[in-house]
Amino acid sequence: MIVVTTPTGQIGRRVVRHLLAGNGEVRVVVRDAARLADDVRAQVDVVEGSHDDPAVLDAALPGAEAVFWLVPPNPAAPSAEEHYLAFARAGAEAVRRHGVGHVVAVSSAGHGWPKPAGVLSAAFAMDVELQKPGAHYRAVSPPFYLENLLGQLAALRERGEFTLPCAGDRPLATIATRDVAAAAAGLLTDLSWTGQSDVPVFGPDRLTPDGMAQVLSEELGRPVRYRRLALADFAAMRRSQGATERMVADATEMFAAQDDGIYDADWATATITRTDFRTWCREVLEPAL
Repeated sequence: MIVVTTPTGQIGRRVVRHLLAGNGEVRVVVRDAARLADDVRAQVDVVEGSHDDPAVLDAALPGAEAVFWLVPPNPAAPSAEEHYLAFARAGAEAVRRHGVGHVVAVSSAGHGWPKPAGVLSAAFAMDVELQKPGAHYRAVSPPFYLENLLGQLAALRERGEFTLPCAGDRPLATIATRDVAAAAAGLLTDLSWTGQSDVPVFGPDRLTPDGMAQVLSEELGRPVRYRRLALADFAAMRRSQGATERMVADATEMFAAQDDGIYDADWATATITRTDFRTWCREVLEPAL
């Protein structure tokens, strides 16, 4: 039995389908079972609730060989670290109580970074907590999600631009969420691995944001430009979206760390995944536009 958290999210729902395609026995922890696709609901055990709730985990983990763990975003949380650790502490204690042998979590690339990195530092703290029970552990560690660009469809349509708080001429490591899911599902399908480590997974490109704009221009058949967003303007935007001040700071620290090279060291050891930026534009972005 494999237990999957966040089974309706961009990564979790794909993990579930990978496991079911391999005839795996799957139990999901979901806040609202009605959000599961009908065919998925018919094939999985369902435990309703949040996986930061010990009672929910006690209902989900008996008999589990492994757990897929992902902390859902919450911009209204007091801080990224508090949010991640609240889930991780509940998860670690439940893994210990139920003797779960393997845990696969979605973390972030950049382990060992010596400076504050906001949301990324919170993910690293999650890893430390989830390793405490001694289960075999893999932190699937991706860089910037390409799907983050889907939040800018209106700007692409109306102004032919996208923005990030990143230098336009510095390569930005990226990955498609479907490739993160495939990496996690591969680990969950074959549980012969042991020990505890992070597993960096990167897309095949080393494009700068300016280079991404060039690819977008070619794929969309019209000019697209990249405009760097000042960190102060990014912070103001996040406040307007309801993020707490600490969460605003956590997000700006994350982008500052990306610009400083937090992902760079992982290029040497990362597993390179299948989906390049041009393919992702054709198969994901263009249909969404």
